[in-house]
Amino acid sequence: MMEEDHCVYLKHSNNSFIILFLYVDSILIVGNNKEMIETTKRWLSSNFEMKDMGEASYVLGVKIIRDCAKKLFSLTQKTYIKKMLECYHMQDSKPIDTSIDKSLSLSLSRDMCPKTLEEEKENVQSTLCQCRQ
Repeated sequence: MMEEDHCVYLKHSNNSFIILFLYVDSILIVGNNKEMIETTKRWLSSNFEMKDMGEASYVLGVKIIRDCAKKLFSLTQKTYIKKMLECYHMQDSKPIDTSIDKSLSLSLSRDMCPKTLEEEKENVQSTLCQCRQ
């Protein structure tokens, strides 16, 4: 369990990891080792009444898009934003560009990933601190 969030659980084993997110009566499990994920789901099922809903496509209003062939993973809140605009009668508003410098590269790569457990912990701490400011 992460000290910062009592609904996020992290397990490392060799080069494998699994993260379990709890939200009310829902669990989202992610990781880089299918067998570790399956073992965790079997253990949870043997201790709790649960139903496996398969791969998540939406979580808390965020759509999850995977393209395994291209090794792409993306998240979007397009549906949620559209719903909120309609709720406040702003669906006809005109979009504008954000103030981000368009010359910046926003691509993520494997090289950006932490190489050690210590680097990973530093990244988590840094991200959590930034989010809380």
